[in-house]
Amino acid sequence: MERPYVPTAAESIWLDDLQQRGLRFFVEHTDSESGLTRDRAPADGSTAQAPASIAAAGFALTAWCVADARGWLPPGEAMRRVHRTLRFVAERFPHERGWLYHFADVRDGRRVWRSEASTIDTALLLQGAVFAREYLRDAETRALTERIYGRIDWEWARNGGSTLTHGWRPETGFIASRWDNYSELMGLYLLGMGAERAPLAPEAWQAWRREPRVTTGGRTFIQCGPLFTHQYSHAWFDFRGRRDGKFDYWQNSVAATLAQRDWSAAQSARFPHWSQDLWGLTASDSARGYVAWGTPGPDEDLSDGTLVPCAPGGSLPFAPRECLAALRRMREVGGPALWGRYGFADAFNPETGWVATDVIAINVGITFVMAENLRSGLVWRTFMRAPEVQRGMRLAGFVRTGLGETTPVLATVGAR
Repeated sequence: MERPYVPTAAESIWLDDLQQRGLRFFVEHTDSESGLTRDRAPADGSTAQAPASIAAAGFALTAWCVADARGWLPPGEAMRRVHRTLRFVAERFPHERGWLYHFADVRDGRRVWRSEASTIDTALLLQGAVFAREYLRDAETRALTERIYGRIDWEWARNGGSTLTHGWRPETGFIASRWDNYSELMGLYLLGMGAERAPLAPEAWQAWRREPRVTTGGRTFIQCGPLFTHQYSHAWFDFRGRRDGKFDYWQNSVAATLAQRDWSAAQSARFPHWSQDLWGLTASDSARGYVAWGTPGPDEDLSDGTLVPCAPGGSLPFAPRECLAALRRMREVGGPALWGRYGFADAFNPETGWVATDVIAINVGITFVMAENLRSGLVWRTFMRAPEVQRGMRLAGFVRTGLGETTPVLATVGAR
């Protein structure tokens, strides 16, 4: 078995800086009254106007506890912040049968932009809450998390089908799209199946398709272009050394990451800056707006030379050497226009000189969390002891393969 990657002393210092800048985003753009976190903010630290994102709150809950473990927050501050957010979500945040609205006013929680009661974004909040509960182990965090978790109507969100819908709007009802094909959906289904109250039927795990499967460069994996789809469930769930009887989702994400690196390097005739050390595509801002780009299929190459730091950032545990090299090269090429108060701006185009003006919370968040999983395994180790997580994994048919829960360096960080 391959030994876990241990960052060098210089890499650890670099990752400290990256994570602490990410933490600064959550500190500065989380409301002091509601505990909600803005969806995005200007990269230069100027005043943000964006509403809150409930998914951003899930990453923030995780960030507070990691920061506590590393001594980056004063004693007791992480717990105060977790309580503030969970109390607001439990008591005041709008929901439909437990499913939380995607976007809301950061101060009063009022739904904005006619956004949906989102199944996947509720799951991202819940993953952060369950992690915080397992890390803090206090009565209030436990009670609030169980209140939020326990009121979710999992079967209602199937709307008579075999898979979960993307969500519901009061004006139009259920969204037609379903979580029926490989993507960031795994955490959503596992939390549903593991729920203590009225759980999702276990057959839902087999109802979504594991396709398309592609083979490139000697690697075979389930294709889904933007790298975040291969990252978000892995931010909390530890799939190392586990299979559900058919698939190794950890190795799938490793292969998808390395395949994107190879594909990007092969585009150097189109984009001369791209290389084995300068690559990375996932959903992000661009000069023409928000684009959900990634490794293309046969007919969907949207690339224009833009690169997205959270693509290698969110894949740090999958390919540590390659992702660290890409991040450090991005910082060199992008310079101070790219690297600033919160770490990387959301995206940049080294071919044209364009740099995003904003950072996006979930993109900062996935980099922060996966950097910690590479360094210490704290999020995985803590989250995986939750009984709901263990139940969901068991009902999905996950079994050990004899490989991996090899926790990397700093295994004592956050021991509780």
